[in-house]
Amino acid sequence: MTLSVTPTSQPNTSPSFSKPNFNPTFSHATTQTLPFNKSQLAWERLRTDSLESNSPRLGHKWTQYQGINHWEGLLDPLDDNLRAEILRYGHFVESAYRAFDFDTNSQTYATCRFPETSLLAQTGMRKSGYRVTKNLHATCGVQLPNWVSSVSQLPRARSSWIGYVAVCEDEKEIKRLGRRDVVIALRGTATCLEWLENLRVTLTKLPNYMGCGSHGCMVENGFLSLYVSKTGACPSLQDMVREEVARVIQSYGHEPLSISITGHSLGAALAILSAYDITSTFKNSPMVSVVSFGGPRVGNDKFRAQLEKSGTRILRIVNSDDVITKVPGLVVPDDDMACSGHVHVAGLQSWFRKVVQDMQLVYADVGQELRVSSRESAYLKKGDVATCHDLKTYLHLVNGFVSSSCPYMSKTTQYPAEASL
Repeated sequence: MTLSVTPTSQPNTSPSFSKPNFNPTFSHATTQTLPFNKSQLAWERLRTDSLESNSPRLGHKWTQYQGINHWEGLLDPLDDNLRAEILRYGHFVESAYRAFDFDTNSQTYATCRFPETSLLAQTGMRKSGYRVTKNLHATCGVQLPNWVSSVSQLPRARSSWIGYVAVCEDEKEIKRLGRRDVVIALRGTATCLEWLENLRVTLTKLPNYMGCGSHGCMVENGFLSLYVSKTGACPSLQDMVREEVARVIQSYGHEPLSISITGHSLGAALAILSAYDITSTFKNSPMVSVVSFGGPRVGNDKFRAQLEKSGTRILRIVNSDDVITKVPGLVVPDDDMACSGHVHVAGLQSWFRKVVQDMQLVYADVGQELRVSSRESAYLKKGDVATCHDLKTYLHLVNGFVSSSCPYMSKTTQYPAEASL
């Protein structure tokens, strides 16, 4: 049975769908869809608020699942406890999408539709055990000329709500997790100016105050702009993250604590920048881990080296069929990684690398990778670029992934999901 893709154009329309049984342990409900900036996978929304969480108890092993050993031995085959944690963090990102006002005709466009006190409850995460403590905004450094307004009716919001910080406050959940967890959840691209920032793909040097100094660290121009830009009325995303992390460390630094940053697409890139900034800024930083979905490349090999040196743990969930994970720029290995014994190949490669490097387009992949593939699932429409990048696709594939030799199981066992797909 194959799912169709049904884009959602109105905030209160009910989807049409066939009924796949890829996870028979969930209850099914015909709930309304919310606007989503990617194409909507038309499978049935899964309601879990009525179900008790059956999340695995991590206890003293929590650091393993946060990547203390770079998830060694947990990715292939995929450990069931780690699977549950990946899905759980994915649902926090999904809440960020659901809370965002996508309606360009709305007076509250590009803001959060819910107050902090009810954001998680209103987006399907009522039983998460977390409380939102801060809303986050990102500001675009790109400013369009005034004449654009006369030829386009599209809104030009420079600062947009992009996610939130949530702290685990439920004692049972803290005990299950083995520590108090702080989640920073970041959505993907939603506004026109954010799209323009995405297109600024050349590398630029990180500011010295971000701890890279003379190490030659470079990151994508547009991503850095979204992270550090500010207006008179809105602080930068960097300032907001730093302020809240400082407060969290001061409040809970005396107990086992983790900071888990999770994002999809643009949010995945900003999650990596945020993680690096936290570990570089706070010498008493708790363990910082990133779980990203469908993220683009962020920086060069020098930036990767500094990330590793800082102790930041990064787990990238990559769909082989998702083009966004293959951009921007190119990954060109150094000569010492070229084919041994073939000097002419190494020389050609060195020449090519220099050309691309002069264009500021040589990137490097970071962290550990969990690779899945849309082609392995019978429930997904093949060859659809938007579907391959959709967060729902990623959660579906992680839910069914077994190992590289058995990429997908059609009937999955039960895994916790506080938010519905």
